[in-house]
Amino acid sequence: MSETQAENQEFRILSPRSPGAMGWIGKERLLPGAGLGTQCIHGGAAPDPAYGAVAAPIYETSTFALLDIRTSAGFEYTRAGNPTRARLEEAIALLEGGCGAICTSSGMSGVLTVFSLLEHGSHVLCPSDCYGGTYRTLQHARKVHGLDSTLLDMTDLDAVEAAIRPETSMIWAETPSNPLLRLLDLAALGGLARRRGLLLAVDNTFMSPVLQRPLDWGADLVFHSTTKYLNGHSDVVGGAVVAGKGREDLLQRLVTLNMSLGTSQSPHDCALVLRGLKTLHLRMAAHEANARALAEFLDAHPAVARVNYPGLSRHPQHALARRQQKGFGAMLSFELKDGSPAAVERFLRALRWFTLAESLGGVESLANQPASMSHASMTPEMRGKIGITDGLIRLSVGIEDPEDLKEDLKHALEAR
Repeated sequence: MSETQAENQEFRILSPRSPGAMGWIGKERLLPGAGLGTQCIHGGAAPDPAYGAVAAPIYETSTFALLDIRTSAGFEYTRAGNPTRARLEEAIALLEGGCGAICTSSGMSGVLTVFSLLEHGSHVLCPSDCYGGTYRTLQHARKVHGLDSTLLDMTDLDAVEAAIRPETSMIWAETPSNPLLRLLDLAALGGLARRRGLLLAVDNTFMSPVLQRPLDWGADLVFHSTTKYLNGHSDVVGGAVVAGKGREDLLQRLVTLNMSLGTSQSPHDCALVLRGLKTLHLRMAAHEANARALAEFLDAHPAVARVNYPGLSRHPQHALARRQQKGFGAMLSFELKDGSPAAVERFLRALRWFTLAESLGGVESLANQPASMSHASMTPEMRGKIGITDGLIRLSVGIEDPEDLKEDLKHALEAR
């Protein structure tokens, strides 16, 4: 519903053509019971009512003609709503099991929209080992918008409950965390949030809805940087926020905020993410198979001090990962035994198939030094407190031939 429609209850929506009117089966009625692969491919993909296009058309228009005074065919202005974006929002909400979603111009604009749900003077609990961009946004929000936050070890549920204040409004969870791959118990956090009347928002970027569905464990909101796995091809920037079933109140507030803040995603970028969703289930399986093989290889290598990957049986949260996830994902990090700047630089410069770059979740493998890249906005003291050392390397494992990736790491670890 657009702002115009929300403010004028007499506003009518007339759709001169619809899939049903054209004789096509309304797939949206069949999808909730369909398998994961079917949902990835057919979510938001009913034939276009104008000409029956199978691939979602890109509606590159800023405005839409009204059929009459106060009468539209469903859309009036692309910042408020667009048919291409509506398809993507429908598809992501379906995969996460929510009542609806908004798609934003970047992951960080999605984070901003979630925090904009909260009133001035509110308080947020957030993991201390969160993504650097989230940390940076919270610091800015404290100075400019009066949104206070406490960063803490959220694996300690007693500490989480003790940190709740009268003005606390939200628990922001990130699991697995970036870049240390620490897990949070979503069922326990969901129960705590319900008891204390708080919103639980979960960053599910690392897992995707293929491997984890936080709404099933009690979350109210799920966030994604669609730049990453949902798109999967390193050619678009975007974000998404999904509201849980029965939280239409939150969804309507998100829709209004996305429109008012001007953070809505462009139709072309939405079409790229829609394309990526169609292979999400296949890509995640290939990503994870490679990541597990590389984690085991690194875990046994004498130049590696520690591997952070919940899929390893010796990982302290392996049992929790098996319980709340459908897999272990494709992100891992590890510490070099020689964590000196020279050793880290030597390793990174020797890589051939792993590209030294920001971001993650694409089909190609990427390497990152969090201390100087993704988490450079954190103070050295903060990084040291949570365990992000200069010798920590984060890998986004792609879907190349696993033997090539293994040989690349071996070559770089043994470079002199």
